Amino acid sequence: MKNKNKEDSLLAKAGYGFADVYGGGAFVVISTFYTVFLTKAQSMPVALAGTIPLIGKIWDAVTDPIMGNIADRTKSKFGAKRFYILIGSFVSALTFALMWVPFNGNMTARYIFYVMMYMLFSTGFTIVMVPYNGLLPDMVDDYKKRSSFTSVRMIFSTFGAILAGLIPTLLIRDNTNAAQYMRVGLIFAVLFLIVILLTFALTWEKQKEPVRMSMAESFRQSFSVYKSRSFRLFIGIFLTGQAAADFFTGLAVYYVDDVLNAYGGGRFTILMGVLLIAQFVGTILFSLIITKKSKQFPLLITFPFRIIATAALLFFSHEGTPFIAILILSFMIGVSMAGTTTTIYAILSDLADVDELITGVSRPATVSAMATFIRKVATGAASAVIGVLLSMVGYDEVLASSGQRQTAFTQHGIALIFVIAPIILNVAAYLFTKTFPMKEKEFAVIKKEIARRKGEDTSIATEEEKKICAAVTGYAYEDLWQKENIEKRTN
Repeated sequence: MKNKNKEDSLLAKAGYGFADVYGGGAFVVISTFYTVFLTKAQSMPVALAGTIPLIGKIWDAVTDPIMGNIADRTKSKFGAKRFYILIGSFVSALTFALMWVPFNGNMTARYIFYVMMYMLFSTGFTIVMVPYNGLLPDMVDDYKKRSSFTSVRMIFSTFGAILAGLIPTLLIRDNTNAAQYMRVGLIFAVLFLIVILLTFALTWEKQKEPVRMSMAESFRQSFSVYKSRSFRLFIGIFLTGQAAADFFTGLAVYYVDDVLNAYGGGRFTILMGVLLIAQFVGTILFSLIITKKSKQFPLLITFPFRIIATAALLFFSHEGTPFIAILILSFMIGVSMAGTTTTIYAILSDLADVDELITGVSRPATVSAMATFIRKVATGAASAVIGVLLSMVGYDEVLASSGQRQTAFTQHGIALIFVIAPIILNVAAYLFTKTFPMKEKEFAVIKKEIARRKGEDTSIATEEEKKICAAVTGYAYEDLWQKENIEKRTN
């Protein structure tokens, strides 16, 4: 089947989406349960546990650009990105399982062990997700079709999040039992291996000449993608919007267990189920909206909606609150989160074209790498800040590991963090969205200008088109399509 026919195939869209069961699911398990595993099952101080994901993200500052550069410099009969997706399927499964291995050395040895395991996981995630996030521009050119592929991908991502949110709550009945976390790690390692291999088998990739530059040079130049005005604003949306979600999921166990005293009796499982089903519903809803409206439109709806629903939780943040109120607000937040995530990844696939217009070099894996890096920085920073904030409000890991409640002061502090931090981040994300310059019209102008620069279009750019190119890229029209822009600063 020719690629043009494949682009309309539901099987091809599903094949592309399978791997994001891993992309969406892995971070749900980690952000919801990893700090809990370290504090409640491994008796690690909460401030110390919170630094482990952050250290992993510092490591990503090295591995993500390297992986993007390696992918852009590789030539393979499978396609460079698909080749690394194949290799990464096995690496990612193994490294995810290793994160949950119980270790009973002294606290220093325990801390070093879990830092190393997290760094290995981050490397495995990078090997898969950097090429994966850069794959769509080398599969599909059309703006609308890319949105369709991204929408199906987000459905699989949300399905992965549902599994990642529900299976652990069913298996981890005692959140101080390390063996139960290990069982969860093994189950998901096998699942992630299968879905990533399915994506490798069911996708394709256009063959193109690899980028010709040394590793040292390409590593240094990878950070030049931030010179694109659209990319910088996108990163603002990505960083704040996803960090808000990380705060919500990262504190959910503490909020339900320590503030509401409602972890037992299956109520936390019900809460996660409602939240994740809401995300599934929201993914389908906003996937349809994206094809009718601009890719920013869902963000302009969902961020205010998340702010209102999160603020309402303050009125129910106490023991004995009607749990149905928590479920309703969680459903509202879940639907809104889905709209945010679906839109963010739909926008990401278009940013490689903006970068190409600036530099004259096609490097989608590098663009993907820097976005993936920022996403992981957001998760790591959220985990570290959560740890520090919990420590500031007096969270006691000795009480936690023995199954006792925290003090009333600490419970109140957890509730405030759970509500206020996401509100601040969602407000920032909304402001970034308002200034993002590229909709479908602007994307068409960018693609047309690239065709002109390649000699595939003989038309002359109008003044309006020149202004659009400048607004989207942040460069004057006459300064576009220059390899020197990889190193030169913008005005």
